[in-house]
Amino acid sequence: MRKPILIGNWKMNGSLHANQALMVRVLPRLRMFRKTIDLAVCPPFPYLFQVRDLLGYTGIALGAQNASSFVSGAYTGEVSATMLQEMGCRYVLVGHSERRALFAESSLEVAARYRSVLAAGLTPVLCVGETLAERESNQTGLVIERQLQAVIDEVGLAAMANGIIAYEPVWAIGTGKTATPKQVARVHQEIRLFIANSAPEASDDISQQLRVIYGGSVKAANAFELFSLADVDGGLIGGASLHADEFGTIAGALAEASGLVASECEIN
Repeated sequence: MRKPILIGNWKMNGSLHANQALMVRVLPRLRMFRKTIDLAVCPPFPYLFQVRDLLGYTGIALGAQNASSFVSGAYTGEVSATMLQEMGCRYVLVGHSERRALFAESSLEVAARYRSVLAAGLTPVLCVGETLAERESNQTGLVIERQLQAVIDEVGLAAMANGIIAYEPVWAIGTGKTATPKQVARVHQEIRLFIANSAPEASDDISQQLRVIYGGSVKAANAFELFSLADVDGGLIGGASLHADEFGTIAGALAEASGLVASECEIN
């Protein structure tokens, strides 16, 4: 059984004061579910130290929003995966739609970053998805397959089992629009099918153990319906993760949709 996971991506938001206030409010709610679902938050780089200390021994993981494809060297402004590992990170986002669109990260560059994250012993969260124009021209499957294939070519199919895939339709990121459950279910199913058909005999096993999560304007109001889909193993949450009540409710929806209930001990 694939353990559900919920990841909060703070993007370029936060301050020392705001982070403290958010964690004080949200951590008691998240702790209710820490043994039944995996939980992580990805603050901006400058706040990794602070958030790591705030998380303490809660069992909630620290993540980063990106990592360089280089281990070290004269790469001003870059942060290596080994540095993130030393900071206590467990997860790293790679290929987020905003990185691809706003900072021109190609699928080849994303694949190289994925490799560096794996090499540092961290779990890469590979973001894939299509633009509105690509969806309207029926290219969704082709676009996502190309994004996945670039990573498979770089690290091999077996290494995909050590990562997470996050489907985030670009047209639904920060727009308030959300893919319909039918659209989400179809893409997640196609992702698993693509992995299963990608080569050796073990590929079917990899496709079944691989966690595929959804990101794209997930809110408390639609979380349960999305997380109830068979091939959806959790969520990558943007703006809603900055609101304690909203994020806590989304975590509860994931636990409920997965048929998991926090124990009385955990609640207390």
